[in-house]
Amino acid sequence: MATTHKKVIVRKMDRDSVHGYVAATFISDGKLELMNTAGNVVAIDLHDVKGIYFVREFGDSESLTRKTFTSRPRMEGLWMRLRFRDNEIIEGMMPNDLLQEGSDGFSIIPPDAHSNTQRIFVPRSALAEMTVIGVIGDKKSGRRGRRPEDTRQVPMFT
Repeated sequence: MATTHKKVIVRKMDRDSVHGYVAATFISDGKLELMNTAGNVVAIDLHDVKGIYFVREFGDSESLTRKTFTSRPRMEGLWMRLRFRDNEIIEGMMPNDLLQEGSDGFSIIPPDAHSNTQRIFVPRSALAEMTVIGVIGDKKSGRRGRRPEDTRQVPMFT
């Protein structure tokens, strides 16, 4: 199998799940194109998908052991809290450049970097609410010096 095919576990809104592989462009015309483990190509309507979990191995569960961060994340990006239509809440990190995200959904990196799940693609239709908790910047840009005084401004209260 080509390296462009990634192992995924698709969690559906009805709590069912499908194991398979997706190509680099896995969404077409509002449907997820997936090759299941039997080798059949399956098209699943994105409205029925809760999340596409990109996993290391199929044997391990795709369910996250930790759904929220225990402290401030260390990686750069947007710290997000996603609430699904079934009221499940998951936190994750997104790139700070929202132009990288498509119109069909969002990719997040889950809180536990050592779990089986490496990344989750969440369709917009699966979400009830999406909240930015914080913007985590680069450590170098986080250290701000004092701004130089503006000499053009006329002093008012001296």
